[in-house]
Amino acid sequence: MEKEFHNKVFIITGASSGIGRATAIMAVDRGAEISLVSRRESELRTVASGFPAGAVEIIPADLTKEEDRRRVVNRTLERFGVIDVLVNAAGIIGSGTIENTTLEFWDRMMDVNLRSLFHLTQLALPSLIERKGNIVNVSSVTGVRAFPNVLAYCVSKAGVDQLTHCAALELGPKGVRINAVDPGVVVTNLHRNSGMAEDSYEKFLEHSKSTHPIGRVGKPEEIAELILFLASDRAGWINGVSYSIDGGRAQTCAR
Repeated sequence: MEKEFHNKVFIITGASSGIGRATAIMAVDRGAEISLVSRRESELRTVASGFPAGAVEIIPADLTKEEDRRRVVNRTLERFGVIDVLVNAAGIIGSGTIENTTLEFWDRMMDVNLRSLFHLTQLALPSLIERKGNIVNVSSVTGVRAFPNVLAYCVSKAGVDQLTHCAALELGPKGVRINAVDPGVVVTNLHRNSGMAEDSYEKFLEHSKSTHPIGRVGKPEEIAELILFLASDRAGWINGVSYSIDGGRAQTCAR
């Protein structure tokens, strides 16, 4: 496994923190060359500071903008020539019910979590098909289970899972695999970036120990391990699957 991604080129979105960051660090350790994508350029440079020279392309981008999505793919091809793996890890979360979710909030959630992922996948496909590459989407336990007060987020992640399943049927005959991971609560900046105060976040993490049967929340590195397994040749016969990685959260009833 040490160099299983030698001569493989990744695009990883959401790479400045959390699951995307952990995936990037582990992929480079295993020989990959990577385009790191995020809105936060300074944090991308911090992530890349420990990587071998020449292994990384830093691409600051707002993935809600079509021109930025095209720039991500074009710069990757200009720098590395090919795309072997696309990891769609960028995403946002926010609260809202069927009664108080505004159209503006709904549209932004779908734009970031689903529409941008869909289009970036389309743009990367010519090279992925040529290289017989693969895609790993970061979805959520909320894609397969309903939770109150995060309506738009749940729907967006259900869309990610279904996009994964449908596209796998279409791309499999072309030699391209596409899978998703569905994490439970993981310690990242996702909730903080949504505006959750630090004390509220700590209470949320503490409560989450009781809602996950294994008794704790997840670590970004644990999700990254599954992403990289799915991206590797070791998973060469796995296609169109959404993998729960949530300490058993998806098996529980409301608590």
